[in-house]
Amino acid sequence: MFGKKKKNEYEEEVVEEGRDEFDVDYNDDEDFETDFVSLDEDEDEKPKRGGIGKKVGITFGVILAVLVVAYVGMAFYFDSHFMFNTTINGNNFALKSVAQVEKYMEQQVADYTLTLQESDGDSEQITGSEISLEYVPGDEVKELAKKQNKFLWITSLWEKPVIEAKIGVKYDENALARRIESLNCLKEENQVASVDAHPEFQNTEFVVVPEVIGTQIDTETFNKDIRESIEGFQDTLNLTDTNCYIKPRFLSDSQEVVAAKDTMNSYLGANVTYDFNPNTEVVDASVISQWVIVDADMNVTFNQEAVKEYIAALATKYNTKGKPRQFTTATGNTVTVEGGGYGWKINQDAEYDALIANIQNAETVTREPEYSSRAANHTAMDMGNTYAEVDLTTQHMWFIKDGQIALETDIVTGNPNKGNATPQGTYSLAYKSRNKTLRGTKKPDGTYEYETPVAYWMPFNGGIGFHDATWQSSFGGNRYLSHGSHGCVNMPKDKAAALYDLIPDGCPVVCHY
Repeated sequence: MFGKKKKNEYEEEVVEEGRDEFDVDYNDDEDFETDFVSLDEDEDEKPKRGGIGKKVGITFGVILAVLVVAYVGMAFYFDSHFMFNTTINGNNFALKSVAQVEKYMEQQVADYTLTLQESDGDSEQITGSEISLEYVPGDEVKELAKKQNKFLWITSLWEKPVIEAKIGVKYDENALARRIESLNCLKEENQVASVDAHPEFQNTEFVVVPEVIGTQIDTETFNKDIRESIEGFQDTLNLTDTNCYIKPRFLSDSQEVVAAKDTMNSYLGANVTYDFNPNTEVVDASVISQWVIVDADMNVTFNQEAVKEYIAALATKYNTKGKPRQFTTATGNTVTVEGGGYGWKINQDAEYDALIANIQNAETVTREPEYSSRAANHTAMDMGNTYAEVDLTTQHMWFIKDGQIALETDIVTGNPNKGNATPQGTYSLAYKSRNKTLRGTKKPDGTYEYETPVAYWMPFNGGIGFHDATWQSSFGGNRYLSHGSHGCVNMPKDKAAALYDLIPDGCPVVCHY
């Protein structure tokens, strides 16, 4: 008993200590019981929640499986049917079977008509009966169905598949060729060529004129498209949309056209003033605009003929070389002088190049034209007031300097009786030279017809010129008819020396009767 009593006392102490340590109120039996009940309830909830998640997963898997089976089933369905929104050669065959499409094609043959829609609003038809059109059953439609990407059938809901294909038909090629040849749109009088967009001068500048699409048929494309339309069972062929017309190469917004327009407008900035003192001629935008053109490739160029005609007109107006001129002699008479190489002459080829360069560089310039021959001025007496005058009738010559007679003398000119008459005309002094030997034509034996040494040599017309002639016993009168020269103007030596000192290179020389 003692031992048992000791044990119970010890247990009681431990219990008391435990109560104190955990601060548990064992006297509140109701609360204590409730706590244990709550713990039991939490343990029961755990298996219930796990069961709901499992059920949801199973349900989702079943739905997914059904959808996959349905999707795959639709894919196999489209092995022999056409997808949603599918059109073949313009006809709607959505969800139609191969057999249904073939039946439709066969039914359409009897009443088939191809309508050609032309750009002017007119239309023409080619009927199946005109070309003996027949439907020929085959594998074409079946192959079209098989070529569909059936496992992506769902995309057809928004992508709307469009199929262009030949259908099994046959027709009389010769009959079709004859029908095409008879079409009004192919008649020459009904075909108008297209016009490219191009720069055109309007008011003050070049602007782009829009292209014009004509009615000229591209026969190769036209024939090909008609056959493809018939073989595809299409009921319309729009000639414009299918490029059956020969379209312009260049449109309004083509880079080449815009660049050409800009270049042409830059040329209008040039201004060339020709100086024909006291007159002027002006090439400005109003003139340039008539010359600047584009070629078939939209390269900016010039109407050469028009530019050259303008320069030729300047030459006609201002050239004096070779033209008859009215000349007032030292004795006060007025004579007409013809011939000779003196006077103004525009070098038309060189001037064309210079003018084009001025325009292309948009230059503003005042200048003379390019000359191949010049004169002293642009008056009627274009030799100015310093020149040599030879009167072939009176056999007398004068040198006029600044409008005054600086020298005069009798002379002997060419002998007309021997065919050596000095030719009339207006010339210019080529050069001056001292102590020259003048020679005639060289003979076969190496000698010359004549060899004449002179102290002063002043040529103005090839081998004809002024020179001293110490062998002449007299000058003037009619001596030239018997003792005339080979064409030169013979002078006393002292007068030839004086003229040599007076006359400059290029000085005009007038020979007249």
